[in-house]
Amino acid sequence: MPLKNDLVLRTIRKEKTERTPVWLMRQAGRILPEYRAVRNSLSGFKELVETPELAAEVTIQPVDILGTDAAIIFSDILVIPEAMGLKYEMIEKKGPRFPETVKTVSDLKKLRVAGAEEIQYTIDAIKITKKELDGRVPIIGFAGAPWTIFAYMVEGSGSKTFSKARAMLYTNPELSHQLLGMITESTIHYLKGQVAAGADLVQVFDSWAGILSPMQYEEFSLPYISQVCDAIQEVPKTVFAKDAYFARKSLGRLDCQTIGLDWCMDIKESRKLVGDKVVQGNLDPCALYGTFDEITAQVKQMLNAFGPYNHIANLGHGVYPDIDPLKVKHFVNVVKEYSAGMR
Repeated sequence: MPLKNDLVLRTIRKEKTERTPVWLMRQAGRILPEYRAVRNSLSGFKELVETPELAAEVTIQPVDILGTDAAIIFSDILVIPEAMGLKYEMIEKKGPRFPETVKTVSDLKKLRVAGAEEIQYTIDAIKITKKELDGRVPIIGFAGAPWTIFAYMVEGSGSKTFSKARAMLYTNPELSHQLLGMITESTIHYLKGQVAAGADLVQVFDSWAGILSPMQYEEFSLPYISQVCDAIQEVPKTVFAKDAYFARKSLGRLDCQTIGLDWCMDIKESRKLVGDKVVQGNLDPCALYGTFDEITAQVKQMLNAFGPYNHIANLGHGVYPDIDPLKVKHFVNVVKEYSAGMR
């Protein structure tokens, strides 16, 4: 099915575009009252993730309401460990918690490499979204990077330091590589399932990249992201590694088309480091707490720094849930109007 709005894909292919495309990380939900109405009718976050029709509904809401140039499927990166056999809970206002974690070889033996069919609810949500969007915009599939998933499986919850997960890299590197390998295989299966269901491109989120030293990142994260990128050849790939400023040159060598930048990464310096990749980002989400005029100025400053081509406008991380939806829509509109004038 030909896309009515293929700006994101044309930008990734470095074709001529009328303006800079724009979408937001975590755009599916969070800020929108329409999302909260769906979410509050359910028992919890996981029920929404695991109900394909509702996941599709909240995926499409930002396209309708904010006017974004892509829809990112509503799901969670922690569906992978659950499919591998490690259950998690989502605690309201606290985040994820794993009742059991991976500490030893015996823990590892309880796990399996997951197939896409074990996360069928997300696959079905993409199929429904694809049908209902009817080619209006592309659908972005996603998964967490293996290191980020490993961090949760070993730590058992979110953390400022992930000291248990990082300690395992030192105390048991062999076990660490075995677990990372299983996560990587599962992730490849999952992303291929998303693509088969209709995802037009995929993004790998390495949310906890920045807590590793450069040497550890080169050993315990990059090789596994590389395996994922090498395996997915059907659609374009974006890699977003938060706080991994030290790894930008290495990220630029991956077999992916787009590199996401967080708001702390200098734009001009990053362009040089990542080579010929398309870049995505990178407005500070907190800029959207400012006035409408301040947001306009910040967006223009960002677009001027990136230049008119080979850029997908986004935030430097996910949109925060208490930001005014009208200010998010303003961000989207300013990108559209100002970038069109830059051409």
